[in-house]
Amino acid sequence: MSWIARTKGLEGIEPGSAARLRALPVQRLPKGQVLFCPGEAARGFTVLMSGRVEVFLTGSTGREILLYAIEPGQSCVQSTLGLLGGEDYTGEAVTATDCEAVLIPRETFLNLMDISPVFRRFVFGAFATRMQSIMALLERVAFQRVESRLAADLLARAQGGSVRATHQEIATRIGTAREVVSRRLDALAKAGLVRLDRGVVTIADADGLAHLAAVDGAS
Repeated sequence: MSWIARTKGLEGIEPGSAARLRALPVQRLPKGQVLFCPGEAARGFTVLMSGRVEVFLTGSTGREILLYAIEPGQSCVQSTLGLLGGEDYTGEAVTATDCEAVLIPRETFLNLMDISPVFRRFVFGAFATRMQSIMALLERVAFQRVESRLAADLLARAQGGSVRATHQEIATRIGTAREVVSRRLDALAKAGLVRLDRGVVTIADADGLAHLAAVDGAS
């Protein structure tokens, strides 16, 4: 089966455009591979077939925030902006798992945007969905307390009642500093909501965390 047939949104693409896309190879990318860095120009548009890619922003202090993650069917807004607007990347993309992906080169991407209505809808539809997720992230960071974001992250990431992650990894995901996460986790532990071990946070009171995750307010 062609990779195009596995990609939602490309159904019914024009035969000529489909032939050009079909000729592009599916690449296998190992976990931990850097796909782009700040200051680089966009080389093409990546269609992720399997796996997960995470895109980070790094501030002048060295603090990182997870801007968004890309999974199959989702797009990289930085790549789309770079290809359509000519802007260099401001973030860094790293494969969080082993991945399969197709890179549509810049010239092919721009030409298909001109000639293929189906491809245009595919790109702009994914772009709109991604922008909605980024707006939701900005709203959480701006208006939701750190405790609420932390509780929601722990509940979302827990496997078998535990989250295996460093305080820095949690801080990067929820958009705050490692020291803040450490203090808030200590407070949650004292309240009996979690238990802390090295590299592991065990959920002791899921209902209590869920109540905390639902509370909005200024951090």
